[in-house]
Amino acid sequence: MHKNYFRSYRGITPILGNAVYVDETAVLVGDITLGDDTSIWPLVAARGDVNKITIGARTNIQDGTVLHVTRKSAGNPNGNPLVIGDDVTVGHKCMLHGCALGDRILVGMGAIIMDGAIVEDDVFIGAGSLVPPNKTLKSGYLYVGNPVKQSRELKESEANFLKQSAINYVELKAEYLADSN
Repeated sequence: MHKNYFRSYRGITPILGNAVYVDETAVLVGDITLGDDTSIWPLVAARGDVNKITIGARTNIQDGTVLHVTRKSAGNPNGNPLVIGDDVTVGHKCMLHGCALGDRILVGMGAIIMDGAIVEDDVFIGAGSLVPPNKTLKSGYLYVGNPVKQSRELKESEANFLKQSAINYVELKAEYLADSN
C-alpha cells in the first residue's frame, strides 16, 4: 500500500498495521510505524527522518497536525523519537515534537507538546496548551494553559471519554475505508 503520500527516507518507508486509514492529503515520510485501526486525517505531516515515529493502535491524528522528532547528537545520543500510545486522540492542528504520550490521552486542538515531554496515561490536555520541553504530565489529570499547568483530577465521565473518543474514530475511519473500496 505505497501511495504517493508515503515517502521513503534513506530507504525506510512507513509501516502500517491492519485496517489503518491515511487520508490522501496526509504525508508520511521515513521511519514511521502505525498500529492497527489507527487513522491519519487530512493534511497531517509526519516526518520520521532524523528519528523514529511510533503510533499505537486505535489512535487518531486529526487534520493539520504536525508530527516530528529530534535528531541524535553528542549531547542527546538517542535524540527524541515521537512515541504515541494506544487509544490517543490528537485534535486538529496540533504539534507533537520528540515527545512520548502514553495511552488514553486527548490532546486538544492546537496544543503543542515539545521535545522530551512525557504524558502519562489517562490525561486530557486542553486546546491551545503548550507542554514545555522535558515536562511530565501525571496520569489522571486535566492540564491547560501556556505553559501547561495541572488543573484538576479528571471526572469519571472525562476518563471514560478518553477511550470512547478513540472508539468513535475507529468507527469513522472504518466508514472512510469502506467508501474507498
